[in-house]
Amino acid sequence: MSNALTASSSSPIQAGDAFENLSQENRRFAPSAGFAANAVVTAAEYAEADADRPAFWAKQARELLSWSKDFSQALDWSDPPFAKWFVGGEVNAAYNALDRHVEAGNGDRVAIYFEGEPGDTRTYTYAQLTEEVKKAANAFESLGVAKGDRVAVYLPMIPEAVITLLACARIGAIHSVVFGG
Repeated sequence: MSNALTASSSSPIQAGDAFENLSQENRRFAPSAGFAANAVVTAAEYAEADADRPAFWAKQARELLSWSKDFSQALDWSDPPFAKWFVGGEVNAAYNALDRHVEAGNGDRVAIYFEGEPGDTRTYTYAQLTEEVKKAANAFESLGVAKGDRVAVYLPMIPEAVITLLACARIGAIHSVVFGG
């Protein structure tokens, strides 16, 4: 038999045979010129990141996120293997996920398009989702949930799960999610 994957007592599979070769892949597939021309990240940005990764990510973090408190150091690698990124900085994940998009005039853009198993659909714009998150955060606070409290969330993958997690982030409650259902 000429099949390299066939093994018998007289010809066991040896190191270097087909199975071992499958773990090696060195081919490269270059994108088309049209695809590359429309890329969000350019070769210049790759070169900038390669030259000084912490500085590159500090620049990206400052441009793409709203910081309630700016960080003093992009990367603290003084205690390997424990890396600390954006030391001293503070962000509100809910603000960055929602409010800043509404403030930028994108409140009417779709933030969540949900389709359930039976075919039901719901759409939330950034403005609608922001309002729902604010309502949920107010409900949590009225129940006594505050910054630093721990909240366990048990919900299926429905928009209310996203709303609940963002509401926890908005008020600074530590949350853990168990997707049920």
